[in-house]
Amino acid sequence: MYAVIRSGGKQYRVAPGDIVKIEKLAANAGETVDFKDVVAVSAEDGKVTSGGSAQVSGQVVEEGRANKILVFHFKRKKQYKKIYGHRQPFTAVRITEIAVDGQRFAAPELPAGKRKQA
Repeated sequence: MYAVIRSGGKQYRVAPGDIVKIEKLAANAGETVDFKDVVAVSAEDGKVTSGGSAQVSGQVVEEGRANKILVFHFKRKKQYKKIYGHRQPFTAVRITEIAVDGQRFAAPELPAGKRKQA
């Protein structure tokens, strides 16, 4: 079971339990995010349908910035060199549930982490 969602001008193929890094959202860690712009949904039997009534929900795992991308400008014979760095902000979302036509496909619960001994 998977769905194709649209967020931040890009499309992502997601399944319950996946962690996806998408364009920065206005949500803090631990909050729930609903994606109503679902492009397509694939059922268990492999049929792909449009995602008209489907809804995908997820939980924000973290926010951060991607690795630095170096852009190097160079003009030969002019002694001109310039390096420009860019780090794109992202939001990591764990897909918790895909709901379509009255059916709900939920992700398995995460195991409780080991607590540190004081």
